Amino acid sequence: MEFFEQSDNNNWTPVTATGLAGYAVAALLVLWLAHGEYRWVFVLDSANLAFHEAGHPLFGMLNDRLTVYGGTLAQLLFPLAVLVSFYRQRATFSCAFAVLWLGDNLFNIAVYMADARTQVLPLVGNGEHDWTEIFSRWGVLQWDTGIAATVRLTGWLVVIGAGLWLGYRKLAEDA
Repeated sequence: MEFFEQSDNNNWTPVTATGLAGYAVAALLVLWLAHGEYRWVFVLDSANLAFHEAGHPLFGMLNDRLTVYGGTLAQLLFPLAVLVSFYRQRATFSCAFAVLWLGDNLFNIAVYMADARTQVLPLVGNGEHDWTEIFSRWGVLQWDTGIAATVRLTGWLVVIGAGLWLGYRKLAEDA
């Protein structure tokens, strides 16, 4: 696929020790805040909430049944679009931070999923719980916390994977 192809792997921006440390600090901060008492990374999750809410009417324009999915889809598609843009530019740290943003979204989505039955989270808008509706449609509402745990684990793997990728690139550059 020409979109992702690049023949010279050395076109990536170099990985510096300072950059690795910066990613590690940012990742640890996101992991700590996303799993803390409030489960909220203020700057990222405030933006994510705006993208989430914008996604409902955007996807709703395509199909009314997509409206409920639009919030979560937007939360995932925005960081993925940023990731693809940085990937095409071979911007190493920008790619890693886009993946960190994606991972944070997965943590945020997992919290929302796990709330599907209890519905204790404060909601924006008309007060309907997206994941209660989605899981009810799929007939899996009773599995909300298990599905959320899988999404949370995926977030961890994504965040750690980006850090390992940076470390691998640094080792390859130094070799």
